[in-house]
Amino acid sequence: MNILIAPDSFKESLEAIEVCHAIKSGFSQVFPNADYTLLPMADGGEGTSAVLSYVLGGHWKKVAVHDPLMRPITAKYLLLPDATAVIEVAEACGLHLLTVAERNPSITSSYGVGELIKDAVNEGAKRIIIGLGGSATNDAGFGMLMALGVAFYDQHGEPLAQGGSQLDKLQQIDGSNFKLSIVNVTFEVACDVTNPLCGSLGASAIFGPQKGASPEQVKQLDKSLSLFATVCQRHGYENHQDISGAGAAGGLGFALMTFCNSTLQSGFDTVADAVSLVQHIANADLVITGEGKLDAQTLMGKVAGGISQLAKASQTPVVAICGSVDGLKPDQTTQFDVVVPSIQKVDSIDNVLKEAYDNIETTAFNIAAAMHLGSQLK
Repeated sequence: MNILIAPDSFKESLEAIEVCHAIKSGFSQVFPNADYTLLPMADGGEGTSAVLSYVLGGHWKKVAVHDPLMRPITAKYLLLPDATAVIEVAEACGLHLLTVAERNPSITSSYGVGELIKDAVNEGAKRIIIGLGGSATNDAGFGMLMALGVAFYDQHGEPLAQGGSQLDKLQQIDGSNFKLSIVNVTFEVACDVTNPLCGSLGASAIFGPQKGASPEQVKQLDKSLSLFATVCQRHGYENHQDISGAGAAGGLGFALMTFCNSTLQSGFDTVADAVSLVQHIANADLVITGEGKLDAQTLMGKVAGGISQLAKASQTPVVAICGSVDGLKPDQTTQFDVVVPSIQKVDSIDNVLKEAYDNIETTAFNIAAAMHLGSQLK
């Protein structure tokens, strides 16, 4: 029996590869002779590069860059053997790099993301996968573009400073040095956000408050990003502001589409393609996936939902192990053959997180035992 184990991480408790090991440990107690393939998964957000490193190899490159407030830090990205670089924008401009008091999307910058891209290109990367998510910025990627050689000027010909609020002064763009920096590089953007750049569903309105923006700042930032898109179009760049995903990561999605000719696709699809998930599922007799919480979001680009759809398409049985099932009735989980929550007892959240490995291992054992018993019944 070929068993494919392909879960997401269990947030705040286990990385995806640890979940893989817990499931295998439980199952192998019942089916020790089965062939197990461990394929940790991610949806394009935090942990994506670690998953691809485990599956595809490569090596980590540490780089001196600037954080959202332009302070020097060390960030890393993954270089794969096929000249692909995997960059998570949160490494350089993540919200986790700031204290709550420091959050201010009017002044935070994506400059460090550009520095990571520049280093990857210098290392010979011909394809760059960029995971959007967790950013502290709302500058529509103009900080990133600055690092890559694009110059931005106000009406007096003075260069703009960093931060999204500076865009309301933008009048001129000089990209003459930019294309030289990314020539022959293909960009793929992993993005699970469908927001446009501006408006009531745009980057500023939806994500600005969690990055520290006041209601007044949200209005000003939205106006600034709209002006940025207008000036870009005036300089001959295609208008992507209303494209799904343009508002991702404070507008980085817009910049990557407009200046880097990037393709945006769901984070899950990006990872699935990179690790040849469809082929792994086709070779499996059973697929086991999972995530910390199975809920209404599961089918909306999340790992477990994506795997269930691919498994159903190949007529391969699929089991989901989760920490909990939140608000779903049995008829809402029919994309899985079996769904089993792993929490063994009522306990504090701290203890539940600490015991995640043991709980998943026990749950996997019980599922395997039930399968074994079922095979013996007449």
